[in-house]
Amino acid sequence: MVPEAAVAMLACARIGAIHTVVFGGFAPDALVDRIEDCQAKLVITQDAGWRRGKVLPLKQVVDDALAKPGAKSVEHCVVLRRVGEAAEITMKEGRDHWWGDVVVAGRSASGAAEVVEAEHPLFILYTSGSTGKPKGVMHTSAGYLVGTHVTTKYVFDLRDDDVYWCTADVGWITGHSYIVYGPLSNGATCLMYEGAPNHPDWGRFWQIIERHGVTIMYTAPTAIRAFMRQGVEWPDKYDLSSLRLLGTVGEPINPEAWMWYRRVIGGDRCPIVDTWWQTETGGVMLTTLPGAAATKPGSTGLPFFGVEPAIVDEKGNPVPADKGGLLVMKRPWPSMIRTIWGDDDRFKEQ
Repeated sequence: MVPEAAVAMLACARIGAIHTVVFGGFAPDALVDRIEDCQAKLVITQDAGWRRGKVLPLKQVVDDALAKPGAKSVEHCVVLRRVGEAAEITMKEGRDHWWGDVVVAGRSASGAAEVVEAEHPLFILYTSGSTGKPKGVMHTSAGYLVGTHVTTKYVFDLRDDDVYWCTADVGWITGHSYIVYGPLSNGATCLMYEGAPNHPDWGRFWQIIERHGVTIMYTAPTAIRAFMRQGVEWPDKYDLSSLRLLGTVGEPINPEAWMWYRRVIGGDRCPIVDTWWQTETGGVMLTTLPGAAATKPGSTGLPFFGVEPAIVDEKGNPVPADKGGLLVMKRPWPSMIRTIWGDDDRFKEQ
């Protein structure tokens, strides 16, 4: 994950083009499924990437995908030179273009941002779900930005001198909402990291926090539990005193991991914002707001502003307290999914 990924997303937004970001670890078949569904005309990739010291052949994956019948809509491929000579790639004349050449050529043509309607599609993000064909969750320009802007501002208590680090990948909704659109629309200073959390060793994240003075860290419970298993000696090697707020995202966090996160990483001084939301919601729906409400290890907090949840049975009837059921939202919110791309019926049914 490199800064040019965010640059490409924002460039698409500026000209009113719809983007769909695909996780770099996907195979050609997964890539072509998404290309075919949205009929993409342009693919942006890089020659290769680095992970745990090894070269990942990203351009080759794209070439393999574009050779399939389902990718016939693609007219151009823009390639960032990231690895250089260590990546052996081929460039197809007329179709493939170097990122640097495109950026230089576009400077003279750049002008005012395209004015679009509030409901103009901003991006499609594919979620695999548990079964069936990946569905393209479609978010719009104004509503999505309202949701991500406001939630970032208040959930993370953003301040002018913060260094904010969301450890997610930009290929997932967390990367869209809380690496790119939410933080940057608030003018936050964002840190992006290309690589694995345990390379060259398990101190990598803590080294980054010390080196760059990170004040806000937003990560997944899976990562926290992995760090726990390696022991406190790794974070204890580094100065984490710059941290003032911690966040979790992506799944429920067990109380043991929550307490370790607060005690070992946060030094028993950092509030933890435990956020619940989905690709379909666009932004945070339930959360602990720092300093505003008491926290409970392992439990997300109260509904965010304007969010009105309810627990109901399968017929939609409210259930009594302490009884399980289905979580629903009683009214819409700005950043909610608008439809499944190209399949309104599936959206209504599922």
